[in-house]
Amino acid sequence: MMKHRIMIVDDDPITRMDLREMLIDEGYEILKECKNGEEAVEQSLKLLPDLIIMDVKMPILNGIKAAKIIRKKLDTAILLLTAYSQRELIEEAKNSGVTAYLVKPVTEVDLIPAIEIAMSQKQQFECLSRDIQFLKKKMENRRLIEMAKGKVMEFMMMSEEEAYQWMRDYSMKNRVSLGTVADLILKQQDVYN
Repeated sequence: MMKHRIMIVDDDPITRMDLREMLIDEGYEILKECKNGEEAVEQSLKLLPDLIIMDVKMPILNGIKAAKIIRKKLDTAILLLTAYSQRELIEEAKNSGVTAYLVKPVTEVDLIPAIEIAMSQKQQFECLSRDIQFLKKKMENRRLIEMAKGKVMEFMMMSEEEAYQWMRDYSMKNRVSLGTVADLILKQQDVYN
C-alpha cells in the first residue's frame, strides 16, 4: 500500500483523534488536522494532500462548500463524513466534486476501503486527464498539419498526397516533427527551398 498523505478536517476534536489513530494504525501520513472548512481550504493549498477527510457540518465554512473551493484549485480526493444521509445533502456532495461519502459513526472497516477506493478513483481520473490532454494536443497538431498541407498545395500546385509527402520529406530531412514543419509553413517561414 502506498503511503497516502491525508488531511483531517472536523470541528470535533474527539472525531479528529479517532480518525488520526485509525489512519496512523494503517500506515497513512497525517499532514494536518483542521477544525473548519476555511482552515481546510487554506491548508490544502499549502500542503497539497493526496486526500482530505472532511466533516460536512462545521462552523465558518461547511465541508461541501470547502470541497467545492478545493476541487476548483486541486485534484485532491475528498472523502466527506456526515451524521446525516439526506438526499439533498448527497446531491450537494456529488456536485461539489467529492470522491466518497461516509455516514458517521465511521469505523476502520468502512474508512480504509473508502480511502483506497477514493485514491484509486483519483489515479484513474489523473490518467484520463493526461490522456485527454494528449489527445487534444494530437488533434490540434493534426489540424495545423492539415492547414499547412492546404497552403503547400496552393503555393506549390500539388495534390493533397504530394503536399503531405513533401511535408514528410522536409520533416525527415531537417529532423523536425511534422508539427514543427506545419508551424513553419503557417508562420510563412521560407521552407519551400
